[in-house]
Amino acid sequence: MASQRSNSGLAAMPTKRLLDRLRASLRALCAATGANVTVTFALATIPMVSFVGAAVDYSQANSVKAAMQAAADSTALMLSKDAPTLNSSQLQSKATDYFKALFNRPEASNALVTVTYSATGGSQVTIGATTDVKTSFMGVVGHKYMKVGVASYVKWGNSRLRVALALDVTGSMSSDGKMTALKTATKGLLTQLKSAAVTNGDVYVSIVPFSKSVNVGKSNHNAYWLKWSGQSDTFDENEGKCKNYDSWSEPKTKSKCLEKDGTWTPMAHDQWNGCVMDRDQDYDVSNAAPDVNVKATLFPAEQYSSCPTQLMPLTYDWDALNAKVDALSPAGMTNQVIGLVWGFQSLTAAPFTIPAKDPNYKYTEVIILVTDGENTQTRFSTSKSTIDARELTACANAKTAGMTIYTVQINTGGDSTQTFLKTCATSADKFIEVKQANQLITTFSTIGTALSNLRVAK
Repeated sequence: MASQRSNSGLAAMPTKRLLDRLRASLRALCAATGANVTVTFALATIPMVSFVGAAVDYSQANSVKAAMQAAADSTALMLSKDAPTLNSSQLQSKATDYFKALFNRPEASNALVTVTYSATGGSQVTIGATTDVKTSFMGVVGHKYMKVGVASYVKWGNSRLRVALALDVTGSMSSDGKMTALKTATKGLLTQLKSAAVTNGDVYVSIVPFSKSVNVGKSNHNAYWLKWSGQSDTFDENEGKCKNYDSWSEPKTKSKCLEKDGTWTPMAHDQWNGCVMDRDQDYDVSNAAPDVNVKATLFPAEQYSSCPTQLMPLTYDWDALNAKVDALSPAGMTNQVIGLVWGFQSLTAAPFTIPAKDPNYKYTEVIILVTDGENTQTRFSTSKSTIDARELTACANAKTAGMTIYTVQINTGGDSTQTFLKTCATSADKFIEVKQANQLITTFSTIGTALSNLRVAK
């Protein structure tokens, strides 16, 4: 968030220059022998001392003004969220309390705070503050106090945020304090995003934990958008029991079972743990909505043993989001592609229910991809270069659709920089590489500030 300050103020007096002149006059006095010089100097001393004293008093007043401005800025920011729900008396009372708690200068007295709120063209809070600053030198010539005033206002614009957090929860995240730092950083970011919302719906967040797969929730086992059979590597072909087979070793897949003249019984779908793998290519890098008439658009179920924590669709239930972060646990191989694509999907298309957009607002949609390791496994490949290429295609598709992408590499092991993540990011400044896990906290804070500022018009 940001605030607009008034430009009026007290000009700093050139104190050093005046003191230098005073010293020069004193040296001239010491060298003079005529009595008229003494008289002249005595007469000149009064305005000179007044000038020096005025400079000191103005400097003191400017220091008070700076403290007042900071207090006014903070007061405006703190009130900006509550203002729409307060009447004028409550607003004034809170403004006074906030300001006086923040502004404590003994040399200032009679502090007066005024506040106004307007909803025209966006929520706007304006704070005005004045105080009297006691002078040290100017009182000699009749000016015992100097009046100091500041103004600050915060105006929320017509921009709204939707943010998808694609978070790497693979096995390597258990080392070097990475998972602990990720949780702390993510909770800090959620706090910032919550603060950037004036009303419910201003900011939505989704969380997509990923490993090799993504967990869409086992309660969805009857969903139309899942694919259970029809491919050699989907759930019904891999999860089940083989009976009446002619072999000492039980076949583990349907095809092997049938080869042994056995009877394959798939695992009941309600026993599924919720994980899905990459869709058929090229839907594996797309946010296309699933269509029962196009099997390749459906999401293949799998019983992945390292199935991550279930994802959370877009919401502004901040308690639930924080609870989801607490539930994250590291396990499994790395497939950044599926994390990125499900983050993309969560912002844009079924199977998610996307909250309706108000045509009176502009929407900024953001994907934040966080990973600590190189790509190791997808449904189709274990080749890093092959998987990286698929990810770049997914990034390009998301950016074409208007998504802003941040990529964060947690590199505590001295690995090479994942240069393709720089290309994936919307711009060079949106790729961040951290060498220590706790740096992730500062990184997320910086991102959160940048996103919050998008919502402030002035």
